[in-house]
Amino acid sequence: MKLKLDLHDIYNRGDEIERALEAVMQEAKDKKAPMVEIIPGKGSGQLKKRVLRFLDRKDIKPLYHRVEKDSDNFGRVFVHFRWK
Repeated sequence: MKLKLDLHDIYNRGDEIERALEAVMQEAKDKKAPMVEIIPGKGSGQLKKRVLRFLDRKDIKPLYHRVEKDSDNFGRVFVHFRWK
């Protein structure tokens, strides 16, 4: 099961972006999902940078195994989990 978060609709609402990212990470944890696909879109790259900064937070980083930036699609990030 792969979870997906598309940020196109809320790209300009900072507080909603944070809530959406926190919610999808919690859902991945609850469901023990192997991967979350986050779609910040291509645009200027600012939203993708924000997503990567979120994933680098001290409270978030321990939740996942690794982050993969899609080499074929700049506007997509995969967060991989390893559950025990």
